[in-house]
Amino acid sequence: MKNKISILIIACMSSFITPFMGSSINVALPIMGKELSISASLLAWIATSYLLSVSIFLLPSGKIADIYGRRKVFLSGLIIYSFSSFLLSLSSNPYVIIFLRVIQGIGAAMIFGMGIAILTEVFPPYERGKAFGINSASVYTGLSLGPFLGGILTKEFGWRSIFIFNSIFSFITAIYLILSFKMEFKNSEREKFDIKGAVIYGITLLFLIYGLSTLPSKKGIIFFLLGILGIILFVNFEIKNDYPILNINLLRKNLVFSFSNLATFINYASTAGVTFILSLYLQYIKGINPRETGIILLSQPVFMALVSPFAGRISDKIEPAKISSFGMFLTFLSLLIFTFLENNTKILLIILNLILLGLGLGIFASPNTNAVMSSVDKKFYGVSAGMLATMRVLGQMFSMALVTLLLTFYIGGKKIVQENFYLFLKSSKVSFLVFSILCFIGIFVSLKRRKK
Repeated sequence: MKNKISILIIACMSSFITPFMGSSINVALPIMGKELSISASLLAWIATSYLLSVSIFLLPSGKIADIYGRRKVFLSGLIIYSFSSFLLSLSSNPYVIIFLRVIQGIGAAMIFGMGIAILTEVFPPYERGKAFGINSASVYTGLSLGPFLGGILTKEFGWRSIFIFNSIFSFITAIYLILSFKMEFKNSEREKFDIKGAVIYGITLLFLIYGLSTLPSKKGIIFFLLGILGIILFVNFEIKNDYPILNINLLRKNLVFSFSNLATFINYASTAGVTFILSLYLQYIKGINPRETGIILLSQPVFMALVSPFAGRISDKIEPAKISSFGMFLTFLSLLIFTFLENNTKILLIILNLILLGLGLGIFASPNTNAVMSSVDKKFYGVSAGMLATMRVLGQMFSMALVTLLLTFYIGGKKIVQENFYLFLKSSKVSFLVFSILCFIGIFVSLKRRKK
């Protein structure tokens, strides 16, 4: 029991810090750019390089953990993350900052999935949902507090304080792991690490994410298509490999695993762009300042954090697919309501709908994680957790690419000014319509993986 509580605390601490980093740094980027005279394109790379690095190394780090030990990889990730965060707080060269953000992303990738994998190992099936729910609440708390606490740190102590805070917090988590949890988990120690597969996978993801982030340009289309070809090459290579980085049979023969991951991708693909759209809507159309906009948008992740532990606990008693499908349905309703967004829409209605969206996402997340992790053998825990996290990141990137594509189609290179407000609203409503259709499909994908 002591080990279970300790690892739950450690998993929650690590699950808080990585999303906190992602959401807090966005607040600091404008000040960082001004202080260090960094161009807009380089500032974008400071944010994107971290996301790319995390995406590329999630699955390989999961496989390494299955072979060499999950605790070992978890601890190494925390140390890499802490040390790179500390070096980032001392850096002034934008290219060094981008390089260190890549290293920080590697550390984050090693942390991301390991908490979930070890929780699955430590907690029995009838308690996993509760553990995943509490862990999900930590993720959403990190997302919620990131802009708020990041803004305070940046204003009072400068942008470097965000990296110092991350460094100290992850170092404390590493020390706690060393002192309180000695058990090691590795269920595939006889296997070899698939280096060629990892390289093909990494290049494929690089092409896909870079292509998505630069759509609808010709370059973006070319890289995206190269990414699709890379997926085909990767699948063919892994099928013939004795020790694949991703066992394709997990996707082909395990419907719960494959459909749960697809449901994760759809869920994030249909919701990640919502905050971006509403942030622009509230500030441009409604004329609300950034601080008040942040407070309004906070209603979504707060309710996600509140409801996810209860949803996780219920998924220990009721089939997780049913619970997460209901969450997907609530998410669909919220997105459908947003398609009626107008100039004169009341702020209260937006807040209430954001609460509905938060409830939907909170009800979906932890039962879906429970469905994924409970559907695989122990030797696949690391890879499965890495795969699930990768689907989240790819879904987020797809969502933002879709929003960017529609904004470009309706507004082009014009600024969002009063004369173009109707075009911005049109693009926003179309985005929400596409999101709601995607999420509606996701309901049936989620229901499809129910056990007979």
